[in-house]
Amino acid sequence: MENVSSANVRNWDALFTPFTLGKLSLSTRIVMAPMTRAFSPGGVPGENVAGYYRRRAENGVGLIVTEGTTVNHPSASLGVNTPRFHGEDALAGWAAVVKAVHEAGGAIVPQLWHVGMERSSAGGEVPHPEAPAVGPSGLNLAGEPTGESLSRDDIAAIVRAFGQAAADAKRIGFDGIELHGAHGYLIDQFLWSHTNRRTDEYGGSLAARTRFAAEIVRACREAAGPDFPIIFRISQWKIGHYDAKLAETPEQLAELLAPLVDAGVDIFHCSTRRFQEPEFAGSELNFAGWVKKLTGKPVITVGSIGLSGEGGSTTAGLPELAARLEAGEFDLAAVGRALLVDPAWAAKVRDGRTDELLPFAQEAFATLT
Repeated sequence: MENVSSANVRNWDALFTPFTLGKLSLSTRIVMAPMTRAFSPGGVPGENVAGYYRRRAENGVGLIVTEGTTVNHPSASLGVNTPRFHGEDALAGWAAVVKAVHEAGGAIVPQLWHVGMERSSAGGEVPHPEAPAVGPSGLNLAGEPTGESLSRDDIAAIVRAFGQAAADAKRIGFDGIELHGAHGYLIDQFLWSHTNRRTDEYGGSLAARTRFAAEIVRACREAAGPDFPIIFRISQWKIGHYDAKLAETPEQLAELLAPLVDAGVDIFHCSTRRFQEPEFAGSELNFAGWVKKLTGKPVITVGSIGLSGEGGSTTAGLPELAARLEAGEFDLAAVGRALLVDPAWAAKVRDGRTDELLPFAQEAFATLT
């Protein structure tokens, strides 16, 4: 899809058409992007979390991707109030969330997460405080040695933890899973040459650096079965490193993606800071568009949808978003901060009540419901 002009689009109705992939059936193309809130004391999501996601589902969000939920590994989490995806207490809480979202007509997947070396920058209390930050080479995103390198046995244990989480997600009724392979967390730390300096089979070439991610995807596929949707979130940029690149060219991106497709990824969630920006010179395709072109898989685009340059709510980019969706550049659109602050964002856009959209305010984050 090249050179779409928003002037030729009068509305954004394409965002409110159904999407189906296998057993995954969505009422709209709008996805709630995962956003960490740390409102789960002891890692257990309560009624407040169920209500939070239900309100988005009943207002027109087709698919909810939960905030990052940590797999069963001592070094996986950033804080004691970050939800976990292990232990029967936490899983019972998530089962209640699933029930609430399904009753509201929505679909929901948990984002499965290991923070890796980012644990070394965590402030405040963390679960298992004795556990060090771990990563492919013990390096943080600045290239500093602030943790420990993972052994092959450690890697195998983490892969198993992701597989178990996928099995549990299916058991308690989720509609699929998302693996957090973006933004400089553990999976992405293996993908990025700046944080992966290994000389074994998990480091070196781009294909070798993809091995850890592919093993996780494969473990989840084996644990949850052939029909359980697996979404993989991927980004070029990292937290604090916005110009970072996993792939400098489409050819390198194809090399990175191929093992993930072979391992069983169904949908790629392609994170960029601004969805309108082209990924490579000479083409108007954004990151999601290139991933779809190279893999043939459905993709989710994301990046400042519904926000102005100053962070306020806006519909200015929605006609272009809808036009590019209709043209097939991507299949779904994830909305983050606009949905974080306004549970009814999708319904207001759908119904033309755009004058009622609530502005995003960082200082109000702690009170968001």
